[in-house]
Amino acid sequence: MGGALLRPASANATIKERTPLMSDSLFPRLTLFITGPIYVREEVRQAGLMPEFGHRDAENAKRFGPIMTNLKLLAGLDPDDPDWDVAIYNGSGSTAMESSIRSLVAADDKVLNVSVGAFGDLYHKMAKLNGKNAVQLKFDYGQAIDLAKLDAALAEHKPQVVTFTHNETSTGVTNDVKAVCEMIRKHGAMPLVDGVSLFGGADIQLKEAGPAMYATSTQKSLGLPAGFGIGFISKEAEAKAEKVEFRGHASDIINQLGRSRKSQTLTTPNCTLANQMYVQLDYIVNQETIAKRFARHEAMRGQVHDFVDGLDGFELFAPEGHRSPTLTTVLVPEGITFAQLKQVKEAMRAEGYLYDPGYGKLNTLLEEQNRRLVFRIGHMGDITPDMVDTYLGVLKKTLETTLG
Repeated sequence: MGGALLRPASANATIKERTPLMSDSLFPRLTLFITGPIYVREEVRQAGLMPEFGHRDAENAKRFGPIMTNLKLLAGLDPDDPDWDVAIYNGSGSTAMESSIRSLVAADDKVLNVSVGAFGDLYHKMAKLNGKNAVQLKFDYGQAIDLAKLDAALAEHKPQVVTFTHNETSTGVTNDVKAVCEMIRKHGAMPLVDGVSLFGGADIQLKEAGPAMYATSTQKSLGLPAGFGIGFISKEAEAKAEKVEFRGHASDIINQLGRSRKSQTLTTPNCTLANQMYVQLDYIVNQETIAKRFARHEAMRGQVHDFVDGLDGFELFAPEGHRSPTLTTVLVPEGITFAQLKQVKEAMRAEGYLYDPGYGKLNTLLEEQNRRLVFRIGHMGDITPDMVDTYLGVLKKTLETTLG
């Protein structure tokens, strides 16, 4: 590595002398335009230096009390809304999703997993791996949920529980959460929603749609590092969970609620991330404001759409009316390979950016089927319109020079 990175420690050595030299040449700082993890602004980075605390001490409530209040506000809830609680899981959005499966699908239930992409498929995989009686309604990549087909599948399978993805990260497709939940309720089933890549960037319509549980996480539109899953849990879900056996420990929403109602986490939290979350949510709610944050995401979506419209042979992948406000998936011209998109990634790295050459499993499948491939642009969290404008300018030149 060009010489020893560690210097001998001494009683008077500075921290810099006693620790590895973490220079930009070793770990270059890139501006992330991928779909998670994402760009983290400097104030949030610095919040990671705030003091550690005991998770059963009074200091815990100073962090998690405001965190839970602001999460509810960001979800469009009154902080004292009696119908909803918020639980914070150590893990990721997948942790909260699996909790919904383990806690809300009983042994004699049937669960219908509706998928418009890789993360809808993941919900189905979780159900199967947890031994649930699971069936799947799968739509082609790039398509949204067709309500008529959903209606038919619900009539055929008669499930007690239905899962679906609000904002499919692999394709950039956003489903109409209210309409889909209404269709599920029409058939007497309970909806569970994965909103991992949308929450914090748009109105999730939680009260209007009324799912039993809505799962999300920190590392996408909230503009935070990964480490926490978040579950918005209804009274309906709590009542159902009490009747479900073998819910596990951390995956048991009853256990989670017992602690969340004390502004605590069930298991020992990442205190560094909790400090960052406290600072970031205060910024979102009280400085940027929720309305302006959502409007900024819509503006950035418009910028990216205009960019794609100006590229010869490139198109938007998601259908009109179902295009995500937090990420855009772009259909490339025929003949462009996944290997070429990875070359674009390395060329953009040299420019100081981390570019997303498309969800790997999706592009591999599309290539096998001789279909046009895609790449993604993440415009979520604390990315700004000016940052998007600069990035798109560099990306246009790189696409032209790399793809020809």
